[in-house]
Amino acid sequence: MYWNDEGYLLSKNNFSENSIIIEVFTSKHGKYSGIVYGGSSRKQKGKFQIGNKFLVNWRSKGENKSGYFNIELIKPISPYFFDDKKRSACILSATSLLKILLPERQINNKIYIFFEVMMSKLKSDSWIDVYINWELSLIKELGFESNLKINYDFDTKKALTVNRALLMKNFFIPNNLSFPLFRNILEKYFL
Repeated sequence: MYWNDEGYLLSKNNFSENSIIIEVFTSKHGKYSGIVYGGSSRKQKGKFQIGNKFLVNWRSKGENKSGYFNIELIKPISPYFFDDKKRSACILSATSLLKILLPERQINNKIYIFFEVMMSKLKSDSWIDVYINWELSLIKELGFESNLKINYDFDTKKALTVNRALLMKNFFIPNNLSFPLFRNILEKYFL
C-alpha cells in the first residue's frame, strides 16, 4: 500500500541507531505513524522538529500493517519560535492534544484545516486567542459542543482554564488519560 500527503509532525521517538518512529497528522489520511529510516542521522535529524510541516510518502505491505515514511520538509515552523517559550509551548501543547485525542487513521479534515490556520497565525500578536479558539473548535469537532466564543478582550487565563476543564471532563478523565505536560506549561505562562 502506498499514499502521499502533507502533514504536521506530532511526535518522534528513537527506533534504532539511525531510525525514528514518527507520528504525523495529515490532511487526507488523518493521524499516522511509521518508521523513518535514517531519521536520526546527523544530516536528517534537524528537520524533525515537532510542528514542522512535511510532504509524506507512506508505504506498507498492507493497510493495517506498520509502514514507513519517506519525507520532505515543506515548511519549518518550530525553529522560528525556539527563542519564544510561550509559542513553543503552544506548538507542543497543540500537537500533544492531537496525538492523544485523535483516533489513528481517521480523516479529520476540519480539524486539520483549523490546526493549519492556528499554526499559520503563531506569528501574530493575537496568537494565544487563536490557540484558545482552536482548542474550542477541537472540542466541538470531537463531539462536545461548547457555546463559548473567545474574543480578544477575554481574559486569557480564564479562557485557558475553561478549555482545560472542558478537555478534562469530556476526554481525559473519562478515558483515564494524562493531561499533556506542555498544555499545563502553556497555561502557567498566563497565571
